[in-house]
Amino acid sequence: MAFDCVLGAWRAHEGELRGYILHRLGDPHAAEDLLQDVLLKAMRQGERFCVLENPRAWLFEVARNAIVDRARLAKAQVELPSTLAAETEGRAAVDALDACLARNLAELDPADRDIIERCDLGPMTVKAYAEARGLGLPAAKSRLLRARARLRARLVVNCRVRFDEAGRVCSHAALDAGA
Repeated sequence: MAFDCVLGAWRAHEGELRGYILHRLGDPHAAEDLLQDVLLKAMRQGERFCVLENPRAWLFEVARNAIVDRARLAKAQVELPSTLAAETEGRAAVDALDACLARNLAELDPADRDIIERCDLGPMTVKAYAEARGLGLPAAKSRLLRARARLRARLVVNCRVRFDEAGRVCSHAALDAGA
């Protein structure tokens, strides 16, 4: 039954819809592909399509949205200059901090290490952490901020981390573990 009402509406409006899409895209092959996408969406609606007040308007709206989505995705690609590869060969300062970060994280208080590992490095949200520990959300957020501040202070001292105006790591020089 649903197939019949979709097919009936499709037969009534296919030609007009094809012309609309072709006029907007200018490419007959792309227009046919998009037309088939609209038909598939209509068929997926099933019984919901049959109760539409104006199936023609629905088909045109779906087609218009698909055209807009296609235009959004079709961004011009620009060839990158060959000198760009030479500029990015070295690791960013923040990426090279991994060994220092691991060492300083291991030396943190267990509670600080736990919340940073679970909420910043792991998949857990602060809300989930708070619920798992029987804490209120504000208390968990406060603990996380304090733990981050203590880790940051350790990184500044032990790894000579420096930050730019935006607060991003711009340089560091990890000290020996014994220093």
